[in-house]
Amino acid sequence: MAVQISPSILSADFARLADEAARVEGVADWLHVDVMDNHFVPNLTIGLPVVEALLKATSTPIDCHLMIEDPDRWAPGYAEAGAGSVTIHAEAAKAAIRTLRAIRAAGARAGFAVNPATAVEQYEDLLPEIDMLLVMTVEPGFGGQRFLDVVLPKVSRARALIDKHGGEVWLQVDGGVSAETIERCAEAGADVFVAGNAVYGADDPAQAVRNLRALAENA
Repeated sequence: MAVQISPSILSADFARLADEAARVEGVADWLHVDVMDNHFVPNLTIGLPVVEALLKATSTPIDCHLMIEDPDRWAPGYAEAGAGSVTIHAEAAKAAIRTLRAIRAAGARAGFAVNPATAVEQYEDLLPEIDMLLVMTVEPGFGGQRFLDVVLPKVSRARALIDKHGGEVWLQVDGGVSAETIERCAEAGADVFVAGNAVYGADDPAQAVRNLRALAENA
């Protein structure tokens, strides 16, 4: 499938989120929103009210990444609000299949994330229930972390599992994705790339998105 770039607003100016979203509108495929609750991860960001406000402020589809303790309870609400994609974590979900189906039933793509130390093979049977598999390439919680090269073999294994089942599951990577790392991620099989500092740390975020896309496409 075609390369997709999802700039993360975790690296944007939280006081100007509508303006920051506008800086990549028409260029980015998604706007990645990290929802953190200071329980599942040691950071607190934003929740559903801010996502609802962003949905009114941008035409870019919203890609919600829920790094929260009880995604089974909260995830369907983000889909019902209008998010185009809602991702829950393997390590947090207690009723993953039910929650993934609820996300789909509410009209969003269902994403399933695994942390760097979590093996993907144990979730192979879940592939028919998901639209996107997210392999974290840093420990979740904070932006600006250094890319973990040790995770690249897992990205390759995840791609092999997806191809084995012949489905239309997207493979997303999130964490430390930049001009220096995106080609390696693409070569390993990823096709959806979350980039925070590499986009919002640039003088021209839109051009940064174009540059990242070109690098991934050429890999």
